[in-house]
Amino acid sequence: MFTSLRLRNFKAWIDSGPVNLKPVTMLLGTNSSGKSTIIQSLLLLKQTAMSPDRTIHLNLGGDEVNDLFNFGDFDDVLNQYAEAPRSFSLDISLRRDDRKADVEEISLRCTYGKISSGSVAIQQMEMSTGNKSFRAIRREKGAYSIFVGEEVQPRDKGRGLAPERSISFSADALSMLEKEGDLVEDMSLDIRRELEDISYLGPLRRKPERDYSWNKSRPGDLGADGKAAIDALLASSLMRGDDRDYILNGVSKWLSRMKLADRIEVRQQGRSNRYELIVHRGEVSCNLRDVGIGVSQILPVLVVSYFAKPGSVVILEEPEIHLHPLAQSTLAELFTEVSKERNLQFIVETHSEHLFRRMQTIIARDPKKLEDVSMYFIEREDKSAKLRELEVDEVGRLKNWPEGFFGDAIGETREQARIAIERKKGSRK
Repeated sequence: MFTSLRLRNFKAWIDSGPVNLKPVTMLLGTNSSGKSTIIQSLLLLKQTAMSPDRTIHLNLGGDEVNDLFNFGDFDDVLNQYAEAPRSFSLDISLRRDDRKADVEEISLRCTYGKISSGSVAIQQMEMSTGNKSFRAIRREKGAYSIFVGEEVQPRDKGRGLAPERSISFSADALSMLEKEGDLVEDMSLDIRRELEDISYLGPLRRKPERDYSWNKSRPGDLGADGKAAIDALLASSLMRGDDRDYILNGVSKWLSRMKLADRIEVRQQGRSNRYELIVHRGEVSCNLRDVGIGVSQILPVLVVSYFAKPGSVVILEEPEIHLHPLAQSTLAELFTEVSKERNLQFIVETHSEHLFRRMQTIIARDPKKLEDVSMYFIEREDKSAKLRELEVDEVGRLKNWPEGFFGDAIGETREQARIAIERKKGSRK
């Protein structure tokens, strides 16, 4: 689980300050304020960690098939108001929950600059856990010096000590560190696994098809647009034992709670490799294509909640899109319950007042939920995005309400009452 992150001079942010991440973290805010940038920082590190080129320092994208985002070049990522030296930093902290022994929190901080070739290079990478820390610092002509703890003299320096994929020390560096290299290698592996296990679903999902071809394989990832969500459902129907229909049943349960459907069914067309998704509601059963768009748009959100590996991170942008208010509200229950049930971390960017209000109610019902939920409001202020942690008390009341974000419900009611009174007076004349 990611426990915190911090962005400096990265896109909309001059300095985000520490962003504490909990099992359920909600990001709210105005359009183009910088909330998506928080999500993108993790996805940037993910696509870097998964790059086939071990020597790359930061994969800004460009491969439409394999990359999650195309960030452009160094100048597109650097905050335009960044002061000299022109560099940006990404910090993350995490704790792996799948270790048999207790493991301390692992922290990674990378600072990046542009070199003469125009590409992005790590200026400094620091990895730490407990009271152990290791640094790689760039020197002249691409050489790096390796430092341990507070030592003022480097253990070694050279071009072969350049970090790899923003998360690893080189093989030469690990060999030079000897026994300490084992700890560094373990930390790198934990960071890599945490990043690789991120499941991301963007705000634009695939439209439903009338039927789907399937080669009876389980997808490795649903895709940013949820294109493989149906494949995951189909694979669920062929699992053995207690896992059979696990995803299908989980999705049906939440569709029912959202009052969108009673259940869904996978139906093969004859003996072909084509399948259709049938939505059952009351006495009516119909093809997914023939029901409201909201069902098809929430399906990938529900599928990824049961498809993601236990202990992993699920990042969602606007999961509430095309949903009616009750269904939006129920998303809050989905995140808190499934997070606990399947040991998942949800990081959610949303504009939904209904989702936010239900989360307040959940906290009011059980104040202990405050330990598992964090909510942030992001807004643009002068040259940088600004982060405000929303303070919710034990009965769900918000102490620092963001003015005007959800509109002025009381003001609208007053205005409607004023108009009604004026009209009533006018009708008496």
